[in-house]
Amino acid sequence: MADVVVDPGVPPDDAQLLRESRLVLLKMRRGWAPQPRRVLSGTRYRAVVAFGAVALFGLMLGIGGLSRGVGMLLLLLGLPLMIVVFVHNDAPEDEQDEHDRQAYEHLRWYEGRYVLLEDLDESSRRLLARAQRAIATVTGSRVNADGLLDDVRNAVMLPAQEWEIARLLAKLSDLRAQHRETVSRGLTPEVAAVAEPLARALDSSEAAVLARVEALERYAINVAEAERAYTAHHQIQELRGRLHRYEELVAETGADVSAVPELDRLAEDADRLERALRRSMSSAREAFGYLDPGPA
Repeated sequence: MADVVVDPGVPPDDAQLLRESRLVLLKMRRGWAPQPRRVLSGTRYRAVVAFGAVALFGLMLGIGGLSRGVGMLLLLLGLPLMIVVFVHNDAPEDEQDEHDRQAYEHLRWYEGRYVLLEDLDESSRRLLARAQRAIATVTGSRVNADGLLDDVRNAVMLPAQEWEIARLLAKLSDLRAQHRETVSRGLTPEVAAVAEPLARALDSSEAAVLARVEALERYAINVAEAERAYTAHHQIQELRGRLHRYEELVAETGADVSAVPELDRLAEDADRLERALRRSMSSAREAFGYLDPGPA
């Protein structure tokens, strides 16, 4: 199940960034924003401090009476060590900060155009997962890839359906959580009279989204049936293409034709599967029309 569902209207590169930046999006939901850039990054700042400290240390040693050669030796030995320690320990943190900052600069414009898994309550997550499984069945099918379905319209309609379902479920989850919190504090009889029909409205909205999901599932079932017929059709065609070789082998070996009784039914089975495939494709198109009632 996808952790982030994105409005299909978001440009593809930004949509991909949204899907890959779930942790940044969660921080942004909690009010996080990156600090203004410093003139020096944390790594460079610490390196400068380390350099200054080592230089001062060498100078003090020189003033204290040690020979200039010994002071320079200590300086040359200590400076690389301190810089390595400071830079090595801090670089990953700086890289992560910079990645989060760059993601933030892109993502802050898209609030309201994505839904996180964390935006949904348990019931809504289950519904979204059902919708996504149905969509995956259609888009991953061979009948869709080979153009037996309207693959172009599928590529537009199915992401739009996923987004609309996720968007509605996010709103439903938010309102349902607020409603439960209010009710849990106890209601006066007057407020209870209002809260009850509001709760029914939430249930009715969930039922409406469920109807959308079930329509997707019906479409996926029809596509799966077409997929099975399509696969069997190709397998039968492969066997029919080799039929003469089977017949030659039986004749040359003197075997009884009844040893391979299924040979005579191959043509009949192929015709039957072609009819089943046409019926399955017709059912799939009808289910598609229910999802997308616009003009064909």
